[in-house]
Amino acid sequence: MPTALLALGAAGTAWVLSRLDPFVGNSALPPCPLHALTGLYCPGCGSTRCLYALLHGDVWLALAMNPLLVVSLPLLGLMSLNAAGWRPAWSTPLMRQLARPGLWLWLLLGYGVLRNLPWSPFNLLAPG
Repeated sequence: MPTALLALGAAGTAWVLSRLDPFVGNSALPPCPLHALTGLYCPGCGSTRCLYALLHGDVWLALAMNPLLVVSLPLLGLMSLNAAGWRPAWSTPLMRQLARPGLWLWLLLGYGVLRNLPWSPFNLLAPG
């Protein structure tokens, strides 16, 4: 059941992003509330535009919007397949590491801090 919900959510997201362009001014898609309130980029800022770019085949634009999401998507896909019961032997050590909440906590916190630094190369982590 969770796998079906995940697949339904992914299909719904793809459907919305095939019809709505987050790059246009007054888009129907909401902006990041944290960025709107504080001007700071959260780890998820640019994710909608990143997914839109990936859906439309523009990997470079996706990387410019949210490089962590582009790098993480294959890992998240593997984690989803693992949760659905697909567990090849080669993936066991990787899944053990990816299942550690502390890894994701520090990765997301660190990324959130680094992408708000105004110096090169950290400013490349900001969306756009």
